[in-house]
Amino acid sequence: MSNTSTTSAGRASQQTELLRRREKLLGKNTPLFYDQPLHLVRGQGVHLYDVNGHEYLDVYNNVANVGHCHPRVVAALSGQASTLNIHTRYLHEAILDYAENLTSTFADPLSTVMFTCTGSEANDLALRVARHATGAMGIICTRETYHGNTSAVDELATLFRAGEAVGAHVKSVPFPDGYRPEGGLQDQELCDAYLRSIDQAIAEFQQEGIGFAGVLICPIFANEAVPNVPAGYLNGVAERVQAHNGLLIFDEVQSGFGRTGQLWGYEYVGVQPDIVTLGKPMGNGHPIAAVVASSELVNAFRSDVMYFNTFGGNPVSCAVAQAVLDVIEDEQLVSNARDVGHYLRSGLQDLQQVHEVMGDVRGPGLFLGVELVSDRQAKQPATQLAAQVINTMKAKRVLISKIGPFDNVLKIRPPIVFSKNNADQLLDTLDEVLTELVKQGGIS
Repeated sequence: MSNTSTTSAGRASQQTELLRRREKLLGKNTPLFYDQPLHLVRGQGVHLYDVNGHEYLDVYNNVANVGHCHPRVVAALSGQASTLNIHTRYLHEAILDYAENLTSTFADPLSTVMFTCTGSEANDLALRVARHATGAMGIICTRETYHGNTSAVDELATLFRAGEAVGAHVKSVPFPDGYRPEGGLQDQELCDAYLRSIDQAIAEFQQEGIGFAGVLICPIFANEAVPNVPAGYLNGVAERVQAHNGLLIFDEVQSGFGRTGQLWGYEYVGVQPDIVTLGKPMGNGHPIAAVVASSELVNAFRSDVMYFNTFGGNPVSCAVAQAVLDVIEDEQLVSNARDVGHYLRSGLQDLQQVHEVMGDVRGPGLFLGVELVSDRQAKQPATQLAAQVINTMKAKRVLISKIGPFDNVLKIRPPIVFSKNNADQLLDTLDEVLTELVKQGGIS
């Protein structure tokens, strides 16, 4: 047997053993990406490296929003960790400095922050604040969403339950989809149809005696595969929420920190919420998240509820998060997301003219979706093809994912330090992979 064969056999054996240990220690069905899971050992910028030294272009991980292991973020973490790390029930300038700098980026009256460790906790806390403020319990979400894994927000995890919310206090509505519009409607009629589902959910909450507390959505509908939203929809949602004394909560865990080509997703869509939740990219991989709201909402909540979070907003987390904000500003990453995102989207649209299986290209900034179809006119989802694409792309050292109601939308969401050269590599590889797979046939 050759040395190459021996080495390959050894690597396969190592992976098998890792998978065995993982199943034993973490439990069966713990999620993994790709048919052949990756064993990663290092990251730098927009690249990840596996145990064999192979370099991968990361076009998926928004957690490392300013790039994997950014030296300024690493320095901030190690510097503060070597000095002091404690919970927030002591005075510390770093916590206040970061809170001041963070809230200064929001429009009034979003001026006060409550720190948590994860986006799940932030959304859970936002629901508590909304229910406290309104005295009602009813929350509306969409039928293809996910907002975290605490007991409260798990009730909204319709993405994993065929569109259904769980429990009497949550109702799900269709997400606004311009590609596969409800009833085949268009323009204002389509917008009105989606808004009627909001009206109906509010009315049902009132009839059931539960009351209406608010709506929790991502402003760009990230988990719904960044659909083309009918004009006026989000304004209509905001108007209805206000008219019924509820609160509009925007989950900006994926849309925030420059992702859309604006610092905040609410700026991109032009609708201001009552509460914003933050997570993942806030600490570039370090666990810090937050709820941002008006001082009126936060103070009223705190006057009645003894809320604290031992690790939320600790000095190390705030030092890291401040470094992330500084990097975004100093490296002009918001405009980079906008400019490179436009370049990438234009390149994908050019590929769409070549590949019939690319039914739709959409999304803001550096969060793009490519809907794959087996029949462009009928818009028949090509679910199997999407799975083949992401696995073949991985084999060619480019990492993307898939999402959507039919699991057929390629999810493109790289760190926002992504360059035009990186975009060219993605485009060339996608072109090559689609050509290969279509030639092989069996598109479905």
